[in-house]
Amino acid sequence: MMIEDILKRLPHRYPFVLIDRITHIDPAPQGTWIGRKIEAIKNVTINENFFQGHFPHRPIMPGVLIIEAMAQAAALIAYRPSKPGEVLDVMIASIDNARFRKPVVPGDQLKIKVEILKDRGSIFYFHCDAYVDDQIVAEADMLAKCQPKKDNS
Repeated sequence: MMIEDILKRLPHRYPFVLIDRITHIDPAPQGTWIGRKIEAIKNVTINENFFQGHFPHRPIMPGVLIIEAMAQAAALIAYRPSKPGEVLDVMIASIDNARFRKPVVPGDQLKIKVEILKDRGSIFYFHCDAYVDDQIVAEADMLAKCQPKKDNS
């Protein structure tokens, strides 16, 4: 899935789109979404606006943005509209067991892997891992609610 398809499914826009590409989606066993997996990448460059203040002397991608990138990948794997053209809101309800193991710096390619552990219809529980060069740099478990977007027009 390229950026054009990602932008059709996520409400985020520059500078807050933190997924550049989906490289792989594993379907779940038939009849369930439990076990469905996705792999996404975020190319981290010195041109990111957050590096101006975090930290100018040693630029490090903020952990909260790594979590947000994981959440965006989770939203993409949970995306299942019930009607063609339906837009969904995915809202993170909780983040548990978050760990940051190594700094993410300019030049890194962040590989994000997300798996659906529980599917309760509109409620999902995910496990997320982030890697740089096959070394885990962050991980977290997330609970999210996925529902049709309300029309505000």
